[in-house]
Amino acid sequence: MTATTHTVTNQVPPLVGYDVFSGDRALAEGLERHAAPEVLDEARAELSALGLAAGSARVQEWGTRANENPPKLRTHDRYGHRIDEVEFHPAWHQLLDGAVSAGLTDAWGRPDGHLRRAAGFFVWTQAEAGNGCPLSMTHAAVPALRTDPALAAEWEPRLTSHRYEPGLRPAAEKAGALFGMGMTEKQGGSDVRANTTAATPLDADGEYLLTGHKWFCSAPMCDGFLVLAQAAAGLTCFLVPRVLPDGTRNVFLIQRLKDKLGNRSNASAEVEFDGTWARRVGEEGRGVRTIIEMVAATRVDCVVGSAALMRQSVAQAVHHAAHRRAFGGELIDKPLMRNVLADLALESEAATTLALRLAAAQDAVQSTGSAAEGAFLRLAVPTAKYWVTKRCTPVAAEALECLGGNGYVEESGMPRLLRESPLNSIWEGSGNVQALDVLRALQREPEALNAFLQEVGEARGADHRLDGAIKDLLTELADLDGIEARARRLVERMALVLQGSLLVRWAPSAVADAFCASRLGGDWGTAFGTLPHTLDLESVVTRARAV
Repeated sequence: MTATTHTVTNQVPPLVGYDVFSGDRALAEGLERHAAPEVLDEARAELSALGLAAGSARVQEWGTRANENPPKLRTHDRYGHRIDEVEFHPAWHQLLDGAVSAGLTDAWGRPDGHLRRAAGFFVWTQAEAGNGCPLSMTHAAVPALRTDPALAAEWEPRLTSHRYEPGLRPAAEKAGALFGMGMTEKQGGSDVRANTTAATPLDADGEYLLTGHKWFCSAPMCDGFLVLAQAAAGLTCFLVPRVLPDGTRNVFLIQRLKDKLGNRSNASAEVEFDGTWARRVGEEGRGVRTIIEMVAATRVDCVVGSAALMRQSVAQAVHHAAHRRAFGGELIDKPLMRNVLADLALESEAATTLALRLAAAQDAVQSTGSAAEGAFLRLAVPTAKYWVTKRCTPVAAEALECLGGNGYVEESGMPRLLRESPLNSIWEGSGNVQALDVLRALQREPEALNAFLQEVGEARGADHRLDGAIKDLLTELADLDGIEARARRLVERMALVLQGSLLVRWAPSAVADAFCASRLGGDWGTAFGTLPHTLDLESVVTRARAV
């Protein structure tokens, strides 16, 4: 007999059994806007199937289980042999299998590949963000490997395969492979030129032995890694396989796994190289230049991944407010809650729209060699990486608060989103690194600024607040002397102007109007939920509902 005091009422049903792709209007419209007509139907069908999987109870359970059972390091077997293996919960492998099968490492060889992959990455990582790390690095390794045609011919088919094959075996025996990277060291961090890992050449051309310690080596059970080490001519890029062609294991000594704030389903390790066999990628002394396109691709994924976290946070908050009653009605109908939700939705849609614009530009560079789009990316990528990844944490925190105490408990999934939210701001260069990279491009590559201004100028004359923000930005750009101390302020303004331009051109008027009024017009407070009350906030919130 059930006690009357335990009757459950006014609790919100889980957000489950929905299409993560089709239920996201900003994402679906972005695909329609940027995809070529001849691939749109196919891409839409693929992404809807992936969205239904990501929104299913089964895949959501995989994400939960992978986080509740983090990877474990096994340095030795029972007999004392060094094995250096990391064990994962089966849910981790199920997530990666679903992602690889959906083509989330395959962008470089199919029409609109970057756009379709970015949209899929956006969808799938909402179920669990940790598996995005090996997916991103595998995807991003391709342009670095293409500096060596022989290496590209050997490895690219494996990296772009739709087959997931875990386990340490020679890569030649596997239908698909994953890549990680090891760039940073404890004495340098982002300053990779301070690396001390040494590369000693062997008699065979392009072969070396590496000795040194990598402070962060991501996804240590991958099949291969791109690493930086010091050769005779300077910092150089190398490919380190986990297993050598003869089946013996390369020297890859995992010292420990990092105990991280979030991203707990994924393994990040400290690794020792001690006579580790490696193959040179690119020229000696040109390591940074060789790996720079990989860095750019992973930075785009940081933007996409943060936009996805924001979207899931907002979807959960709006879903909760639509089903929870308080003070005589649904929360979603309360003017103050509606203001908060609309404010969060603006941040999410602006991030999504910008992320897809970057992916579309990557496709243009890949397919046509567009110099203009390449120049645009040179500034837009670090600008977006700086701003979108920084906005992720406040969005996740405010969305959690919308659920009240229910959002503060692990079962809601909101704490996992909050713990994950700072990662992309740190990975592939923290905020200051991105801001300084923007300054470097402004000072050395005038064509990048021209392309950026041409992009934001596409919306000129459509909104007076955007026009005013562009004018203010031009004034600030006119004086670059001594600008380092105000670099963050400049990059923030660049990001907001770019987002405003995209929304004015492509978003519904209610969204563009609210964004321009608050982010560009200054009619905004210092916390979410401070939008002008005269705006059409109901339309903004309705658009953000997942189902």
